[in-house]
Amino acid sequence: MNTEKLTAKEYLSQAYRIDQRINSKLEQVKSLRELATKATATLSDMPRSQSPNFHRMEDFIAKALDLESEINADLKTLIDLKREVVTIIKCVERTELQTILEMRYLCFVTWEEIAVALHYDLRHIHRLHGRALEEVDLIRRYQ
Repeated sequence: MNTEKLTAKEYLSQAYRIDQRINSKLEQVKSLRELATKATATLSDMPRSQSPNFHRMEDFIAKALDLESEINADLKTLIDLKREVVTIIKCVERTELQTILEMRYLCFVTWEEIAVALHYDLRHIHRLHGRALEEVDLIRRYQ
């Protein structure tokens, strides 16, 4: 993805999207593992063979392993992106703007929680956030 054309907000929000994707895949792996254990205990009217259906279980396990590989790749991407974002945030002059950016884009904290933590009105947090995004745009432009 060409990150140069993204706005500061879009750029910083990438980490949240990757984190969501990782969580979704983790849920899928959990579901596949549950299905794999059920694959051996399927009930039917037909007489059962004494051995479990290993082929079906293998399919579930293979899919889970593929997803785990994707998760590992996504985690590497997330770590690299967060490292890059931290570097940019450190270039923002005011520490309170850095804190807002870190809380929002690295820790995924809600606006309300940020306002409470920093003892500011929600509107003031949004104003400060706007200033912080302007600085990030400038920093990214001249990097």
